[in-house]
Order: sequence, then structure tokens, then C-alpha cells
Amino acid sequence: MFHFHSPPNRASRTWPALLLCLFAALLLSACGDDQPDATAQAQAESTPPPSSRAVSVLVTEVRPVTLRDVLTLPGATEPQHDVTVSAERGGRVEWVGPTEGDSVRQGEIIAKIDMDKAEADLAKARSAYELAVKQAKRRKQLRAKNLLSQEELDQANTDLESATSDLTQAQVYYDQGLVASPISGRVNDLAVDPGEYLNTGQAVAELVNISRIRIYVNVPELDVRYLHVGQRVKVTVDAYPNEVWDGEVDFVAYKADESTKTFRTRVVVDNDDSRIRPGMLARVRLERRVVKDAVSAPLFAIVDKGGERILFVEENGVARSRAIEIGFIDGDRAQILHGLKLGEQLIVSGQDAVEEGVSVEAQPVGDALPGADLSEVDPNGADPESRILSTPEQHAATAGGSE
Repeated sequence: MFHFHSPPNRASRTWPALLLCLFAALLLSACGDDQPDATAQAQAESTPPPSSRAVSVLVTEVRPVTLRDVLTLPGATEPQHDVTVSAERGGRVEWVGPTEGDSVRQGEIIAKIDMDKAEADLAKARSAYELAVKQAKRRKQLRAKNLLSQEELDQANTDLESATSDLTQAQVYYDQGLVASPISGRVNDLAVDPGEYLNTGQAVAELVNISRIRIYVNVPELDVRYLHVGQRVKVTVDAYPNEVWDGEVDFVAYKADESTKTFRTRVVVDNDDSRIRPGMLARVRLERRVVKDAVSAPLFAIVDKGGERILFVEENGVARSRAIEIGFIDGDRAQILHGLKLGEQLIVSGQDAVEEGVSVEAQPVGDALPGADLSEVDPNGADPESRILSTPEQHAATAGGSE
């Protein structure tokens, strides 16, 4: 019996070799990937975390200042006198003197109404009066000599009284035809023309006196206790934004308006140059009180954290938060009642980028503006126009430059 042996299968010999090669490739790939991870880890360890970096901020020392608690109220300007002159009797307009815009004096005639008839009536009444005077005087002399009865003398005296009354009426009628200015001022509106017929009471002209201007403002009941007649105030007019006038409180109402609970207050301002015109919008600045040596901070330095007002100060290179209580505001500064002390280094730039305990790199405000003349500038001064970083835009620009 013959036995045949088949040759060994080639595939069975190839599989172990392939598996060995695949394992070696995987091992080499794993070793190659570990090297970049180790490099990245080393770089990360050498870079400090962002939280450890110091934030650049600008600081200024908190110093005592004088603050003024000022209440600003709007009001419309009115002339000292505003008079509409009307006809006291009807008739034809014979003459008109001034035109619109002209100045007039008190008592000056500005129009004449139907004067021909008035002059004739006045002349007739005056002649009758003069005759009655002569007759009464002559009859009195005759009565003294008993040449005239008492009855005739009484009649002469009665005629004199009647003539006197007629003369007075004629004079009044004549005067009513002369439309005179009751004030010194200017003609703001002329309502008639020569030849026009007027009825009694019809307007002839509107006269205004603006040598002094009245401003009425409504003062809240909580602030009226700070006011008194004669108090000096400052007045600005929107038409002249860069000018300030001195005014005086002329009247404070004794009874509040029931709907608004405010007190009507009148302020008067000298207006000799007539620049302020009635109807312009004015603003009255009433100084309620002055606080000396006050602790204050710029408004833009205050941060709102969930409704809580916060200031940040720098202490030994670390930012510290201060919860504050605000009093009143003077310009762009706020009075700080609690939470801030004199001498502390207040952060006025970069405060939005810090938190409690964050490391900061502080720089004084003056040093942050190279080339600027700061010898006359007090960043904690009371004058808003003289302060460094007086607006958030300037604050942001300075902060960007310091970085």
C-alpha cells in the first residue's frame, strides 16, 4: 500500500509573519505619538496659567474734596411784564405811532382812536364850564349886595357843578381815544392799522419788558426746605450752552401743587442786553448744600455687580473690592458715604478686568500720560473739566495705551 504525503500549506506559514510585522508597526507608532505629547506637556508646564498674570491698572489716591449738592430744574423763560393794550372805546383808528420791535416809554401814545369828535366835545364842555364859573362868581357877588335872591345863586352853583361833570366826561372820552403804553418795553405785536374800526376791548398792541426775565420751576417737596427768598442761583439757557447767568429766588409758593406735590418757585434774572428771550428753555441750578472734605470717586470707576455698587482699590499689588454707599452726585463725581477711605489707591482704569484678590500692576494716573502737563491737574478735584479720565472713552483709550 502506498501512502502519499501532501506538501505543507504555504498560507499556514505566512500568517505568523504578518502578525509579527503588524505588532511591530503598532509598537513603533505608539512610541512616536508619545514624544509630541511629552513636548506639549513640557511647554504647558513652562507657561503660567492666565490667572497668575498681573492686570495693568491705573490708580489715583483718594483725597478730600469739596462737593456741592446741586438740584437742576428746567423752566421756561417769561418777561417781567407782558401786557396786551386794548381799546377803551370803539371808533376809527386815526393814527398809529410805533411799529413792531420799537421801544416805548411808560405813558407814550401808541395809537389814536376817533379823536376829531372827542376834541370837539372836549372844547364844547370846556367852554360851558368856563361860562358856568363866571356866572357863579358874578351871582355870588350880586347876592352879597342883596341884588340877587338865594335861589338864583343856588341855580348858578348847580349849573357850575353840571358843567364840571360834563367837562370831566368829555376829558375821559378824549383820553380813552389816546392809547398809551402802561409800561416801558417793546412792541411785540401790533394788531391794528390806521383807518381800521375798533370795538371796545379789542386788542391794539402787545407790549413786553424783558429787562428782567422770570423763570418758573417746580421744586420737589423734599427739596423746598433748602430754598428761601433772596437765595442766589445759577441759570443756564439752552440757546447759550456755554454761558451762565446769576439769578435770585423771588418767590416760593406756600402751597404745593396737589397733583405733583411740587412747589412753584420764581427766579428772576437781569437781562439788560435782552439776549434771553421769553419762551426759551432755561435750567436753574439750586445749591442745596456744600460738603467739605468729602470722600468721592469718579462715576466711571464704579462697577455694578448684580445691583451692588463696587469700587476696586489696590493694596500691595492685589485688587480689593469695596461695596460702597453713594450720597449725591456733583458733575461726574459721586460722594461716597461708606466703603472707601481717604488715602486708598483707587483703581480708575482696568477696574472692569479685575476681581477680588487678583494680582494687579498699578500705575499712577499721572505717569500713564507721558508728555502731558499734569502740574495743575488734580484727578480728585471738584471741577469736572479739569480731571484726568473724565469720560469712559478717555478711560478706555488710556488703558489701551498703558498696555
